[in-house]
Amino acid sequence: MSAFTFDRLLQLTFGPNNTELLTPAAYSAYDEFEAAQPAEQPFRFERVRLLVAMSLLKALSDLGGPDDSHQVLLVLQRALQARSTDEIDAIITKDAQRFEKLYTNLYVNDEGGQLLELFEETLSADTEPAMSHVIDDAAELISTLDFDAAHDEDEE
Repeated sequence: MSAFTFDRLLQLTFGPNNTELLTPAAYSAYDEFEAAQPAEQPFRFERVRLLVAMSLLKALSDLGGPDDSHQVLLVLQRALQARSTDEIDAIITKDAQRFEKLYTNLYVNDEGGQLLELFEETLSADTEPAMSHVIDDAAELISTLDFDAAHDEDEE
């Protein structure tokens, strides 16, 4: 994974120092992962994964996604506050129906579908190379999306 690309992804979706959804520590999650001792790496990896997932859902919401994506984003935000991998799993498991609802009820355009595919890849990425691939693809896709055009179509 590239710390630069991870930071770029957060900047593209949340902007600099967005404290509404992220704590200031979120922006250093990748650096903390890289510096973590082996016993701490699984937890730090999960924090990076959560932030990538949040970025994708934020982009989906900005693209015009319904309230379902916002609700899932709030679950991920709560999970980001967890202090262990078990606590992250418990939070995600407790609200698993929100993730199901997002997949079953969400009507999306092509870009939305691509974001959801990357979100799914994020959840299954369990190695640093797999997550690096998702981060690269997410940053590339999000940098090409025209969020203003999506909202202009909604107003017509």
